[in-house]
Amino acid sequence: MKTVFTLPSGEKLTKDKFLKYFERKVRKTTRTNKMIEKGDKILVACSGGKDSTVALYLLSKIVKEARAEVEAFFIDVEIGEYSKINQKNIRKFCKDNDIKLHETSFKKEFGYGVCYIRDSLREKDIKWKSCTICGIMKRYILNKYAKTLKATKLATGHNLDDEAQSIIMNMFKNSAKVLPRLGPVTGIKAQKGFIPRIKPLYFCTEEESKLFSNLLNFPVLYDECPCRVDAYRRQVGIMLDDFDKHHSGTKNGIVNSFLEILPSLKSKYKGEVKVCKKCGEPSANDVCNTCNLLSKIIG
Repeated sequence: MKTVFTLPSGEKLTKDKFLKYFERKVRKTTRTNKMIEKGDKILVACSGGKDSTVALYLLSKIVKEARAEVEAFFIDVEIGEYSKINQKNIRKFCKDNDIKLHETSFKKEFGYGVCYIRDSLREKDIKWKSCTICGIMKRYILNKYAKTLKATKLATGHNLDDEAQSIIMNMFKNSAKVLPRLGPVTGIKAQKGFIPRIKPLYFCTEEESKLFSNLLNFPVLYDECPCRVDAYRRQVGIMLDDFDKHHSGTKNGIVNSFLEILPSLKSKYKGEVKVCKKCGEPSANDVCNTCNLLSKIIG
């Protein structure tokens, strides 16, 4: 039978063997990190891309055995045809797999799409990247709706490549205080107002996730977001890909080494959780990032 994937050990996998290998890896990640508990309601943040769709698909299988439930959440960030295609794809996927889908949009929540916000800031000589703006506002919406929908966990499609890049980027930038926010499970139940995040694809590579999605013919758009211009992350990603190509296991090594020191980092950098004076959502500052961002547009 045709080989579709070769493991670092040299073992060659056929389609069926690869699909089983990938699912086992995700199941092990959710099990060892106690991501799913009896009675959980997991809200999966879906962009319509491969990673979040793969995470949604596998979680929908796993939760049935754990006597938990899973629902999907899509945010239209208003990036023209790109967003429309992603919306169409996630609707089809959820319908085909009998998964409840919730939707909202930047315009509904804030009155503006991400491109308008970026351009408005640039007119005031505030050069925030689209990815930064999008990330801040998405996190705000997801946490707010997770509480409204009574979800106990928020799941994202972050994979091994994403995590390794984030670790290295923050180390290079001397941003150690940001590192405790990473890991397979983030957010603390004791922190009022924050819904814990889980990353079921934490130990799966970008290549593996893409292949899994391809082999199962998921309706996803593989094109990169047209607004993505994070040259720094891209450069770090290329560097890590090159290292991993010549030194197999580099990304795994970075992530596993990070996990060993994560408890110490969390102990050292304990941030106070406040309540935003404007919207009432949890925040590290008196005014949350989203309200601060919106005030720059209006002000």
